[in-house]
Amino acid sequence: MLNISILKENESYTFRSYFEMPYEPDEILAQFGYQLEIGEWTWPVAPAPPQTPVLKDRIRQLLPLVSLTSETARRELLVAPVLTEVALHCRVPLRLEYPLMVNNWLKGSLDYLLRGKNILLVVEAQKDDLTRAFVQMAVEMIALTQVEQQAQIYGAVTMGPIWQFGQILADQQVIKQDLTLYRVPEELETIAGILTAMVSNPSQS
Repeated sequence: MLNISILKENESYTFRSYFEMPYEPDEILAQFGYQLEIGEWTWPVAPAPPQTPVLKDRIRQLLPLVSLTSETARRELLVAPVLTEVALHCRVPLRLEYPLMVNNWLKGSLDYLLRGKNILLVVEAQKDDLTRAFVQMAVEMIALTQVEQQAQIYGAVTMGPIWQFGQILADQQVIKQDLTLYRVPEELETIAGILTAMVSNPSQS
């Protein structure tokens, strides 16, 4: 990796700016002192919320009837319902378009934020580029470590039909990115089970 300077000291960047940058993900995260570790990671898994099979069936019936060409459609039909079930089941707050301002390099809105006990899960929803979405989500996790220093922080990116998970290890200056991609509706129970475990098991790493 080349030692290049991407961010300008006097410039302002939103979280979306990192999605739009042409640089490699590891180069962008290195600007904040973090390494990107990509691998087949094992995540905590809990039983999915009891309504997940009903939601899975509803999504199966909806998919032939709706167009998912817009980011809004994917969020409302495929992302928000899953996170809502997890929030209800775990009894944890769910924030949408959550504003976060740390400094001129770390600011913007998080698409979704689930807050468990000593744990935060940030979810970034995009309609096209999962790799760039992961970079944006990783920077959002870095920002959260600045204001939630004692919290364990997981992340997820999704295009609606596909989910990918990650985690920030602030003490090691590492961002973990999972190679595994999970599909909706086929693997909805697994996705919901991982999300449930992430917000309810703060001791799990």
